[in-house]
Amino acid sequence: MSGARELSVTRLHSGRIVTLDMVEVALPNGATTRLEIVHHPGASAVVPLHPNQDVTLVHQYRHAAGGFLYEIPAGLLHPGEDSADCARRELAEETGLSANGLEPLTAYHTTPGFSDEVIHLFLATELTDGEQNLDHDEVLQVVRMPLDDALAGIRSGAITDGKTIVALLLTAERLREQSRTTTGGGKYGKYGKQ
Repeated sequence: MSGARELSVTRLHSGRIVTLDMVEVALPNGATTRLEIVHHPGASAVVPLHPNQDVTLVHQYRHAAGGFLYEIPAGLLHPGEDSADCARRELAEETGLSANGLEPLTAYHTTPGFSDEVIHLFLATELTDGEQNLDHDEVLQVVRMPLDDALAGIRSGAITDGKTIVALLLTAERLREQSRTTTGGGKYGKYGKQ
């Protein structure tokens, strides 16, 4: 913990997905404080990218957010599950798509001020259609749109989900980089319109 030391830990709540601890910690600067820490199993999320530069999103009901949000397919890591396997599983469950190509984009801490949650982001290509297999508590509609429209949705505030914003921006950057190094590949390199 880079010089920090936990002095005491009190479990406040154990839920279906998260646990909540009150932690008394000696910080690296010598100060002591009490922190509420949410422990989360982590998740994977995936941008399904089609050859014509479309992306597949889900328009999913999120009660805590007060309604439906546009998101990339995502889900919790099962105990011991590889993050790429989780991404493939969630892609198939939520959209019915499977991917022959799966590239990591990044992993990031979602809310490090109070949670240890890490989301692993992936780019899925070479997609094939299949059947959805939604969990009983998933309420969503699959939406396919041009990547440029999704990026415009970020700018306009229509897309507000953090993992989706990060992943779509990283996807656009990845495609710009590939376009610079690939000749004749269209707007976004090898994934561009041919």
